[in-house]
Amino acid sequence: QRYELPIGRAECTLLQWLREEGLTGTKLGCGEGGCGACTVMVSTYEPEEDKVVHRSANACLTPLYAVESCQVVTVEGIGTEKNLHPIQEKLANVHGSQCGFCTPGFVMSMYSLYRHRVQEGKGAPTMEEIEDNLAGNLCRCTGYRPILEAFRHFSKGNDESFYTRSGGVSGGNGADSGCCGGGGEGCPCKEVSPSEVEENGKSHTKANGKSHT
Repeated sequence: QRYELPIGRAECTLLQWLREEGLTGTKLGCGEGGCGACTVMVSTYEPEEDKVVHRSANACLTPLYAVESCQVVTVEGIGTEKNLHPIQEKLANVHGSQCGFCTPGFVMSMYSLYRHRVQEGKGAPTMEEIEDNLAGNLCRCTGYRPILEAFRHFSKGNDESFYTRSGGVSGGNGADSGCCGGGGEGCPCKEVSPSEVEENGKSHTKANGKSHT
């Protein structure tokens, strides 16, 4: 969904605006960029490289106007209760969520890494890369072991890797297409292209997500 950013909200963060719009899956934790509960994916068009680049961002530190003409994907935008994204599904299956407050941030950090890797054609990340990527996400409940076990299924060298099973190395919904493999309503990959991000306008932001708590 495309939004026109409000005028006169220079004090507003991306997190505050998302929650005002009903996208409350993005949580307010520390408010200082230290816990990762507010993680979202921001996609920007890089004209020099003529491609869209996907990055994770702490919404609590991101000024609202910094995402002008960008695509913002929240946890609501990658899956639904009836159609979970594979990252969400695997995390639930291995009991990687207890109180659940930090879960959206972990999901979006992993999702952003995965989208970046397949977009760049680099293949699945190693477990070391996954652990480094999650350094900014804190969990007080699980001890991290089930979270890492869930994300191991998306790592390089794992025979059961979702990346391997989805044909990510040689087309399909993988690296060649830049698709995250979500499928159906849980896949926002088909909703953004370099030209679309570039043409979003000087005062527009595209935010993927439906209102879910």
